[in-house]
Amino acid sequence: MSKIRRYFSTFELTRGFFIALLSSLFIYMEYWDLSTPVLSTFFGLTALYLLLQEDKKTWFFSGFFIGFFWFWWIVVSFGHYNMLWAIPIGLLVISFSYGILFWFMAYVGSVYRPKDPMVGKPTLQALLIKATGLLLLSYLHPFGFDWFKPELMFVNSYIGIEKWQFAIILTAMVLSIWKRQFLYLFLVLFAYQPVTTSTQPLSNTIQLTTLNTPVEDKWNKDLHTKQFDEIFNSVDKAIEDNKTLIILPESVFPIFLNYDKTLIAKFKERAKHISIVVGGLYWDGKTPHNSTYIFTNGKITIANKVLLVPFGESNPLPDFLSDWVNKVFYDGAVDYKASENVIDYTIDGITYRNAICFEATSEKLYEGKPENMIVLSNNGWFTPSTEPTLQRLLLQYYSKKYGTTIYHSVNMSESYVIQSGKVIIQ
Repeated sequence: MSKIRRYFSTFELTRGFFIALLSSLFIYMEYWDLSTPVLSTFFGLTALYLLLQEDKKTWFFSGFFIGFFWFWWIVVSFGHYNMLWAIPIGLLVISFSYGILFWFMAYVGSVYRPKDPMVGKPTLQALLIKATGLLLLSYLHPFGFDWFKPELMFVNSYIGIEKWQFAIILTAMVLSIWKRQFLYLFLVLFAYQPVTTSTQPLSNTIQLTTLNTPVEDKWNKDLHTKQFDEIFNSVDKAIEDNKTLIILPESVFPIFLNYDKTLIAKFKERAKHISIVVGGLYWDGKTPHNSTYIFTNGKITIANKVLLVPFGESNPLPDFLSDWVNKVFYDGAVDYKASENVIDYTIDGITYRNAICFEATSEKLYEGKPENMIVLSNNGWFTPSTEPTLQRLLLQYYSKKYGTTIYHSVNMSESYVIQSGKVIIQ
């Protein structure tokens, strides 16, 4: 017990907590609408500078609290399954996973003399290993979940989010700590990127629809008639307003829409006057799909989701464990099936990349640098929480990185357009 107490010292816990807080403030400043480029830049750079100097114990606590601050919202979904008992377990699993990951990076660095015994400062080898670990962290996707990107701290700052810019920042930190010279920090200026202040004019004939249907109501069949009527009323209103395209959120039709001829006929009739992009389920005769239905020019295009939410839509565990988890936690429900290929579709001469919620925050969907993307989301599983904020920051990250204009229609949080990394509320 004395060894455990020595390892988990209050001093190291406090430092780890403080570093994690600095690394996470960009999310909460956005959530509370307090974000400024100056503060985001300062907090992000300070967090990295302090972290690189610490030993593996503090790295563990930093990773532990970063996992908590960034991803505590994951366990909010347990409440919808009446699994309140699982919330503390889930929080510990998430936090310990990132704590161990950070500890391992620092441990590898400690193999090469963590501190110079002559002057008591970190060695260059140890600093370089830890910096390299931070640089490569965004390539680690446990169970296919890829929302942790250290460079995301700078998405709304004066620092760029490209890997080469992040490498410059880490190099400046390493040299400054190793040489004990703050002048090396001026190298960070080479990672400078101006804040986006202007955007290209957007079409005023595209209608983004925000819905506020709680998860429990969404799957209540007794409420479907009322909900579906409201959706068609939204389409009719868009037609009256001379819109050419209306975009509705993910799975607003929580039924196998391709089997409902009445609803399909209603959409086809309205599609004579307006193009419609709407989320619904699709049944291929064997397995369910989370899909986008596109009604335009008298045609129907169905684009199935390519990347499924780990555990939420598809269980990444081996079959024998996957079947048990589905039986115990999801009442025996079968996993969704993912499409093999990313889908592009054209409306009024403009090509859009299809994306449904989680997959829009993954690198795979941006292969080929699509100019435009339509994203449908249902954030009802995680609200109220910081999940919609983190999702928006990730979309800003990819919009900046690939130059993609993103049209995002959401249930249970605000809809918006992102152009060149800048959020535009319509």
